[in-house]
Amino acid sequence: MIFPMNAPMFDLLILSIMTLEDSYGYQISQKIKKVSNTKDSTLYPILKRLQEQGFLSAYDQPFQGRNRRYYKITESGLRYYQMLLAEWSAYKEAVDLILKGGDES
Repeated sequence: MIFPMNAPMFDLLILSIMTLEDSYGYQISQKIKKVSNTKDSTLYPILKRLQEQGFLSAYDQPFQGRNRRYYKITESGLRYYQMLLAEWSAYKEAVDLILKGGDES
């Protein structure tokens, strides 16, 4: 995709994935690659920031003889996600209105 990804969009996508199930980094990155050509190494600082802000928690789980770090959305993460989703919806509606020629202002 040619449209740039910014921090709020990354947050929205990551938290959206987390609302469905706890996920590990590689799993998250594969889903995000469907809309962005972002490198895997870009994801981990974002996950760490979201964890430091209290929006995600993390736990390790054994997998094939080693630990895999899973991320889980917190209550404050859910509230932040809902706020981002509302902002995205308003933004998308405004863009769609302009694209359809409906903005006369």
